[in-house]
Amino acid sequence: MFIDRKTELEQLSQLYNSDHAELFVLYGRRRVGKTELLRAFCADKPHIFFIATLSSDSEQLATFSQQVYGFSHAEVPAGFTFPSWEAAFLALADLPMQPRPIILLDEFTYLISGNKAIPSILQKIWDEKLKNTHLLLVLCGSYIGMMETEVLGYQAPLYGRRTASTLLRPLDLPSSSLFFPKYSAENQFLAWAVIGGMPYYLRTFSDHENIFTNIRKNILDAQTGALFNEPRLLLMEELREPRNYFSILRAIAQGHTRLNEIAQASGVSEVTAAARYLDILQQMHLITRRVPATDTQPEKSRKGIYQIDDHFLRFWFRYVQPNQSGLDLGLADAILSQRIRPDLDNFVAPAFEEAAQSFVARLAQTGKLNFLPERIGGCWDREAEIDVMAISLSEKVALVGECKWSINPVGTNILEDLKQKVQVLLKNYEIQKVQYALFARTGFTPALEQQAKTEEVGLFTVDSLVKDQ
Repeated sequence: MFIDRKTELEQLSQLYNSDHAELFVLYGRRRVGKTELLRAFCADKPHIFFIATLSSDSEQLATFSQQVYGFSHAEVPAGFTFPSWEAAFLALADLPMQPRPIILLDEFTYLISGNKAIPSILQKIWDEKLKNTHLLLVLCGSYIGMMETEVLGYQAPLYGRRTASTLLRPLDLPSSSLFFPKYSAENQFLAWAVIGGMPYYLRTFSDHENIFTNIRKNILDAQTGALFNEPRLLLMEELREPRNYFSILRAIAQGHTRLNEIAQASGVSEVTAAARYLDILQQMHLITRRVPATDTQPEKSRKGIYQIDDHFLRFWFRYVQPNQSGLDLGLADAILSQRIRPDLDNFVAPAFEEAAQSFVARLAQTGKLNFLPERIGGCWDREAEIDVMAISLSEKVALVGECKWSINPVGTNILEDLKQKVQVLLKNYEIQKVQYALFARTGFTPALEQQAKTEEVGLFTVDSLVKDQ
């Protein structure tokens, strides 16, 4: 099942339909669906799809050589290999260019790990030959840091050669919900709140079973759970000192979100060391430093807090990693009933706020807001907190929203509380117009619905966020 990625497929189509050589760089976290995207795009087009492995450099060259030779020859001589990577890349210029061929080098960072000269060799051949062909060359990799330094970075040999690049991100809530057509909108949201938008993770859950059964089977089962060890393997593969990163991620997942709090809770005693670890996790796009939407200089803000971006990592470090010993002893049922079920609403509430912020961002992108926001996020200080804020200081207008993940209908008191928060948080800004929105798990009281009509307050349920309307 291949879902969404319309924007990325359109970008690839534009590159494919251009009249000159293209060098496209696609990168993103493992499991985000890069290979599936490329397979879906090139399925009906002539292509060479080479997936690098951790085998030796000579074995990689032999495999690639046979694919290149086999592209335009009916049979490949046994044991055929080009004498060098330079010769193999040069051979790409001799491929038939009508119809246009696509050359995909997946897991490109594995090639670099086996032979650090490959970027330089490819740069030389691109400059001498390939840029004058009709080739579409795609470099794809999962190690975000290595792709950004060894391929995209200013010091990288291939710097300036790419014609386009994309960091592939997890699917949003509306797209993720399509994996579960049999679920209600609330359960579609819950699945996304627990495992996020990574296609591989989404495919492990089944809408023929309820959320808790899926959690028990796929996450908590130490023997057969497809996702039980996933974060551990991910971090151990990409990091040299996984223990400290594990401690920091667990601290954030347990609610310690400021630098000093994280340093103390994680046992990384020096704040400077904790800051370095946090910086690397940000480079890996595993965590984000959030600041209030009203801050015009985010990098200097003293109100910054850290959060784990990936919902599943957030879930795993909150419930799985701290209970590892119990799960290894077969206590999954007890951990599910005593530690996860009673706390799940608290866990998913921040994801509901993120979904609401993303919903407002999509309204802005599609021109459905009557102003152009400069920043979208939350807003907070020591006195108050607003869950959703889209603000334009230049236009002196803001949209503010409150999110309530509760089984009770939202009433007029919530709107009045929100108005009070606006008085506190926007008192120092010359905002001339404030628009209000409320986001509810189930619905709203009749009194609030009547007041919303009079005051033009936006009312949105989880159905609105899932269905994007």
